[in-house]
Amino acid sequence: MTTHIYSGPLSMFGAKVEIAAREKGIAFDLVMVPFTKDDAYDPKHPEVLRVNAVKQQVPVLVDDAVALFDSTQIFEYLEDRYPPPTSLALWPEGIAERARARQLEQKSDEVFFPNVIKLFGLQNAMQSAPAVAACAACARFYEEIDGLLATRDYLAGPYSFADIAFYMAHVFADRKGAGMTDATPRLVAWRDRVRDRPAVHAVVDPMMKFLASEGRGVPAFLQR
Repeated sequence: MTTHIYSGPLSMFGAKVEIAAREKGIAFDLVMVPFTKDDAYDPKHPEVLRVNAVKQQVPVLVDDAVALFDSTQIFEYLEDRYPPPTSLALWPEGIAERARARQLEQKSDEVFFPNVIKLFGLQNAMQSAPAVAACAACARFYEEIDGLLATRDYLAGPYSFADIAFYMAHVFADRKGAGMTDATPRLVAWRDRVRDRPAVHAVVDPMMKFLASEGRGVPAFLQR
C-alpha cells in the first residue's frame, strides 16, 4: 500500500515531514490539501478530518493500517519503520546524543517558533513592543544555536531531524521579519548547508514558488 503524506503549500510542519521522508529515500504520495488566501485549509480534506479530528491540521500520514498526525510523531514512526542501514538515520547513534537532538527539535517547535507565531499578526506593527520583543527572543535563540556550532557542522553533530525542524522554523521567521544577521556567522553557514541539500530544495523551492505566485515575499537567501 502507498504511503500518503497530507500537507499544505505553506505548512511548516508538513515540510518537516516531507523533507525527512525524502532524506530517508521513502516512496510516498504527497497530497496537498486545499488552501485559502487567508492562510486557512478549507475545505477540510476528509482524511485529515478522519485522522486529526480535533485539530483538523496537516501533516497527516497514512501508511497501511497506521494513521498519524503531528510532525514529530510522524517522523519517529518513519525512523522506526525505515531504520539504517537501508535508510539514512536522522537521529544520532548514541542514546545521549539522540536525547540532545530530540531536545533541540522540541525547542525549535516549542521555544523558538512561538515567537514567530506572534509576528504573524504583527506584520503591520513591526516597531511595536510585542514585535520587537518577539524578534529579540528569536535573536537570542540564534545566538544560543550559533554557540553550538562552534564545534560541529550540524545542531546535534550529524545531520538530523533537529536540523530539518529548525531550518523550517527559521524560513518562517525570516519571512516574518526575524531573520539571521552577521551576528551569528556559524548559524548562517549552517543555514546555507541545510538549504543546499537536495531533499530540502525539493520541498522548499515549491513553497517559495507558491509564495511568489501569491505576491508574498520570499526570503533573500532563498531567492534564485
